[in-house]
Amino acid sequence: MKLACTPAFAVAALAGLAFSSAGFAKDSPASPSETARIEQILAAHAKVMQVGSVALSHDGAHLAWTQSKKGKKELMLASWDGKNAHAVKIPGDCHEEDIHWAPDSDNLAILTRCKVDPSNTKPIKGALWVVDGAGKAAPRKVTDLSGFASDVRWSRGGQRIAFMYVPGATRMPFATASGNPRVGVIGQEAEQVERIAEVPTSGGTPNILTPASLYVYEFDFSPDGHTIAYTAAPPPGDDHWWSAKLYTQKDQAGAKPEVVVDPATVTGSLHGMQMQQPTWSPDGKSIYFVGGLMSDRGADAGELYRVAPQAGQVVDMTPGIPVTLHQFTFLTPDTLVFTQEKLGHVQIAKYTISGSAAQPSRVLYTLPGAVRGISISSSAPHRIAYAASSFEHAPEVYSGALGDQPPPAVTAINAALKPSWGKARSVTWHSGKLVIQGWLLYPANFDPHKTYPLIVSVHGGPTFANLPYWGASATAYSSFGYFVLLPNPRGSTGEGEAFVRQNIGTGKMGYGDLDDILAGIDAVEKIAPVDNNRLGMTGWSYGGFMSMFAPTQTNRFKAVVAGAGISDWKSYYGENQIDGWMIPFFGASVYQNPSAYEKSSAINFITRDHTPALIVVGERDEECPAPQSFEYWHALQTLGVPSKLVVYANQGHGIANHDDQVDILRRSLDWFGKYLAAAPAK
Repeated sequence: MKLACTPAFAVAALAGLAFSSAGFAKDSPASPSETARIEQILAAHAKVMQVGSVALSHDGAHLAWTQSKKGKKELMLASWDGKNAHAVKIPGDCHEEDIHWAPDSDNLAILTRCKVDPSNTKPIKGALWVVDGAGKAAPRKVTDLSGFASDVRWSRGGQRIAFMYVPGATRMPFATASGNPRVGVIGQEAEQVERIAEVPTSGGTPNILTPASLYVYEFDFSPDGHTIAYTAAPPPGDDHWWSAKLYTQKDQAGAKPEVVVDPATVTGSLHGMQMQQPTWSPDGKSIYFVGGLMSDRGADAGELYRVAPQAGQVVDMTPGIPVTLHQFTFLTPDTLVFTQEKLGHVQIAKYTISGSAAQPSRVLYTLPGAVRGISISSSAPHRIAYAASSFEHAPEVYSGALGDQPPPAVTAINAALKPSWGKARSVTWHSGKLVIQGWLLYPANFDPHKTYPLIVSVHGGPTFANLPYWGASATAYSSFGYFVLLPNPRGSTGEGEAFVRQNIGTGKMGYGDLDDILAGIDAVEKIAPVDNNRLGMTGWSYGGFMSMFAPTQTNRFKAVVAGAGISDWKSYYGENQIDGWMIPFFGASVYQNPSAYEKSSAINFITRDHTPALIVVGERDEECPAPQSFEYWHALQTLGVPSKLVVYANQGHGIANHDDQVDILRRSLDWFGKYLAAAPAK
């Protein structure tokens, strides 16, 4: 979910979402009993049917979703309540990636994508299809695509289909994806620019609407269909998202983009911050968006803002709100439905717009876990659908009336699966004046008369949060007999923008959040039989940084597993491909204020570090480059600290190769088993 290293993608490296049983390196032995337990965990994960996109038709009558197992995806169609569910076969060997219903609710637009070449040398292939929602006609191909396409949607009149498009793309346009080899003349290669394209529903060649000088991230059509609102920045797109502006443009190729909001010049709480989800109001008089301090593209988090499309005054509609707002939908011109986060819990809430404020009218319900793909029908009576999972329940699709009670599960694709890990509970504690929340997983087969080791699992971001979801890496540790603490320290979402911005400024990164984590360990030790002499830490991305930094500040941890971490913020600034994310957090570039970066660098305190460390990273990680892991490992080796570095060939920040995911999990369990599992000698 992207230190700017993406947590949402990087966490999958340890999450076990689609593990096979191959690929365990020979130099990391495990006992026969440990191997058998690992195989059990992997086999259980392999049985999970994952749910991707979810979409309700505008009239609320039809439901569509994508589901996948062991890498095989399929499109499912059903009535809104899940009845008459059936798979729709799209011709060819490509996978369904994105879906969107037509305004008339009769047809579904589908983007398919073929397998991406890991060498990043061949154009990504795919196609746009239209599927008859009633199942009376075979899927119809609208156009073939050479490049990356996403975020499909119909024009307001339903005569055209628009989507984000990177013509000729040879790699996934995400900073978490595997980067291109850094060889040849650097900086002179052709830019791969994401733009808005559209094609008639009758078929044809994609028509590119936005200029090549702007890399577009998100867009929305005005109610009359004649104007587009979008966020964009000059390429390269991976790096410049943090300085993107809001534009409007007539819905035609060659039209001039007009700047509506520039966070670099705007005054107030949005100054220097980021924007996501540009959305037209139903009357077309305003553009709404979520704004705030965000470390990652796609991890919407902040407050609600409004602006007139003619570059009017930017208004914070929810100033100081003590929750984090995420996805939103208009029910009526003055009513919004939000997914929001509060102290580690996801809520569905209604907000009423009155003048220049959006007031929370009521929380409809709190969900037991994490959600994705929320879809709300546009006509009354409104219905809501989404995919959800928790520590207790594997992913299912939920759909029903939008009311005061959560909708029921309308699928049972994972009903037979039961957790192999221990119970979970939400815990809160005080760290100074702050209230901190986290999740505590108990060991499987917990015996209150025994003491157990504890692993702290730090989330990425840092603008992100640990939320309960099925198959998290923490569950594997719980299955192996560990307590696992998943904290949401300062800088996390869930307690409002002021809490998120606690890490801004010189000497903030790493210090306050470590204080919060240590206070959390103390709090947990008062309520659970944790052995204070057997504490470990792990994390990916920002969590990898914390796993490198924490042992230089405290000797409480006896082992760490640092995934895609940062050991030296100064050298990191010049090595990563997304340094734009760092300015809002550190206040200036490393060249303008190097001391801000030095104070939070593990390498500057490395002689204090005596903690055994397993270090893992992707060879082509552009967000948290492999040299950061090399630097940390080299220092520990020089100081004689037990350490091991594993670099995964051709992998980016998000480890996509299943065998490599397996290897990371096995090595992590082996490392903690070696240094934490045995009780210390008395």
